[in-house]
Amino acid sequence: MNQNKWSGECCIICEEIKEEGIHLYTSFICMECERDMVSTETNEISYSYYVTKLRKVTSSQIPS
Repeated sequence: MNQNKWSGECCIICEEIKEEGIHLYTSFICMECERDMVSTETNEISYSYYVTKLRKVTSSQIPS
């Protein structure tokens, strides 16, 4: 039995290791942050926080 099994990825928004989420190009966003982002209105203070964090997203370098 492997005790050191890798579990989860680091969310680019909350910067915590989570097991469930979505991939946006090469970046990972956990389910909690994704849920919070889609329910945030553009006039809320947290909106600019999410926009800043999403600037970390880089597109794939593999040509399509």
